[in-house]
Amino acid sequence: MDFRQDFIEFALDCKVLRFGEFKTKAGRMSPYFFNAGLFNDGASLGRLAGFYAKAAAASSLPFDMLFGPAYKGIPLVAAIAVSLAAQGTNYPFAFNRKEAKDHGEGGMIVGAPLTGRVLIVDDVISAGTSVRESVELIRAAGATPAGVLIALDRQERGQGELSAVQEVQRDYGIPVIAVASLGDLMAYLQNNPSFAEYRTAVAAYRERYGIDA
Repeated sequence: MDFRQDFIEFALDCKVLRFGEFKTKAGRMSPYFFNAGLFNDGASLGRLAGFYAKAAAASSLPFDMLFGPAYKGIPLVAAIAVSLAAQGTNYPFAFNRKEAKDHGEGGMIVGAPLTGRVLIVDDVISAGTSVRESVELIRAAGATPAGVLIALDRQERGQGELSAVQEVQRDYGIPVIAVASLGDLMAYLQNNPSFAEYRTAVAAYRERYGIDA
């Protein structure tokens, strides 16, 4: 099975991905809900990191280190670095504090110094706020944002015609790599008869709010 389809199945098994009726931050009624915070034990986090590592490898995007924005990005960036090292590529990683520390080593950044091409890792991009803050921190350190690696791209319009992911790509000129997308979810529903009852609702939602591919 393609790792993207495998990831959808994994998210369903962990109840991170659910079907039903859910109100989004934008006030839309969505037929599915994805909450990466529910990957909350060692086994699921380790497997999640493996999927991120596969997506990074499949993208062929060159990068020199990893950065995880606080707070959700902190366990993610550490786990992904461990997964990549287990596959034979040892990358430095860093994350930021929400508040600057005025004693000890001080500063906003914890971990390796921000240098070279920095890959930002996060769970999803909704408003793009953590990406903007990450890009500013990376550039302020004299490093270069290489791209953003996320778990799921909802491929859904924001306030305008573009999705939050497309806005990040436009505003910062960097690629966004997703482990899976709404398109991958649609393919999974198409290929798995046990989830056939959700196809119509998800397809209708995509028709109404989805971006042009």
